[in-house]
Amino acid sequence: MSNPSAHDLWRELARKAGRELTDAQIQQLERYLDLLLEANTRMNLTRIVDRQQAEIQHIGDALTLLPFLPSGEFSLADIGSGGGVPGIPLAIVCPDAEIVLIESTNKKAVFLRSCIDQLRLKQINVSPVRAEEAGRGPLRNTLDVVTARAVGELAFLVEWGIPLLHKGGKLLAMKGARAAQEIEDARKAIRILNGSTPQVHPVNLPGTEHHVIVEITKLGGNDPRYPRPATIAKGRPL
Repeated sequence: MSNPSAHDLWRELARKAGRELTDAQIQQLERYLDLLLEANTRMNLTRIVDRQQAEIQHIGDALTLLPFLPSGEFSLADIGSGGGVPGIPLAIVCPDAEIVLIESTNKKAVFLRSCIDQLRLKQINVSPVRAEEAGRGPLRNTLDVVTARAVGELAFLVEWGIPLLHKGGKLLAMKGARAAQEIEDARKAIRILNGSTPQVHPVNLPGTEHHVIVEITKLGGNDPRYPRPATIAKGRPL
């Protein structure tokens, strides 16, 4: 279903990052929402089932990350990708990016692969492992950007995400009303994982409030003990 006002919002968000959305990209974003909302009738992928809300709170929200991404080619991992936000919208808008969707729940990983195939997206893959495993595997120390939305508290995201980054790469955590408290609770983890002082970027989207992007840059190497295995870390932030 075409919604010109949503398209205007998406184009405006892209322009803020120096990008121009093509008509083909708009159509792909629409098609992605079709696939997400249809699949959500069979499995729990999103609590947002109203189409107009999804246009803002899924696509619009994902596109608020664009100003904080590198220009040109870059590599990105989306931790706990779930239904594919923000990873799939970013893959549509940034076709030169190498993107990995990290999702350990099998049925969600299957849905993500189906989306990638149906949208004919290139340079995007699904890694069906836990974030803790990904941070100890081949992706460690290789990525420019790690994103996460509605996955866990910041202290855990720091432990999972920063080891994936090369020095100078950045974690972009999409957070809500508890962001300030989460940052305070994550200070020890940020120090242990060699992260920078968090920068908090307010997000202004119609009909939403308390949305922020917390940006943390990796300043140095990481102890091989981190991220800890899930069996050790569960319920115990650093």
